[in-house]
Amino acid sequence: MRRRALAILAVLVLVASGCAQRSSTTPPGVLNVGQISNSIAFFPLFVAEQKGYFTQEGVKLGDRPRLGTGAKVAAALKSGSIDLGAGVLTDALNLARIDDKSRLVANLVDRYYVDVVVGSSFTAAAATDPLDQRIRALRGTKIGITGPGSGTEALVTYLFAKVGLNSATDCELVNLGSTAASALGALKAGRVDALAFFQPIAQQAAAAGIGTRYISPAAGDVPDLVRTAHGVVFTTQRIIDKKPKEVAAFQRAIQRAQRYIHEASAAEVTTMLAAYLKGIDPKALTDLPELMRTEMPEDIGFARASFDRAIAFHRATGLVKHLPAYEQIVPPELRDQS
Repeated sequence: MRRRALAILAVLVLVASGCAQRSSTTPPGVLNVGQISNSIAFFPLFVAEQKGYFTQEGVKLGDRPRLGTGAKVAAALKSGSIDLGAGVLTDALNLARIDDKSRLVANLVDRYYVDVVVGSSFTAAAATDPLDQRIRALRGTKIGITGPGSGTEALVTYLFAKVGLNSATDCELVNLGSTAASALGALKAGRVDALAFFQPIAQQAAAAGIGTRYISPAAGDVPDLVRTAHGVVFTTQRIIDKKPKEVAAFQRAIQRAQRYIHEASAAEVTTMLAAYLKGIDPKALTDLPELMRTEMPEDIGFARASFDRAIAFHRATGLVKHLPAYEQIVPPELRDQS
């Protein structure tokens, strides 16, 4: 817990220091959008770009860097080098801790899309065993995560706490960064026994014959995390005030992309996924179109129940302190009281 707290504090200091009140540095009509990685959550941005939705709606995307961690996305947003950040709700909540102008822009994934994958040699418990038994079987193992303060670490913390364990002492968390290839390499080489990683890590591990999906909140393995706001785009009120037309155009384009994912044929979506996830084993793509349709909402708004469930998760993990109210961080046009 102390290590995690220090890591988060360092990030918050970085975000808060220098250029603390900077707004957009891009010209009118342009938005720079930073994202963590090429995970499933950010596929709608790729779709909107490839289908020309951004241009049709009246906004141009400038730089779209992959920044590796949500903390770096928040720091770039705060410094003004990007206008919008694509990350997880944890990142937006952490930003809100030091900036009450933090605002959500779009709901990308409405389920907790981190999976726990175990290596092929793991035999302590099977993926079909009761959840509590599977969690306890991870005691004493090395678990790869993207980094401290991340949604990947949060899931391990949450699961261990459910059975009275402490992830800080009852397992070894190994920081692997956000690149799927590195994570899969660590699992294959035995440097870690398991991964807590963003989708489609389980599909990639299975296709390579090196691992099995073990615990999947998105698949219903963790009832408390069904329909939970997770993948998001966020910004600050200063950007919204300075570039209202551009932000609104971005939102329209993303909503069109999400509807395309739901309505296009599986073959069309698979072709676009292959271009997005360059180098991925084709076998890993088989189930992804249908999986995404269960996880991605067709509307970019935030259901109150989904948001509240996410807040309860963050409160339970202790990952984010001073959690903002729904009305504070969700703009009126994105509120859904269902």
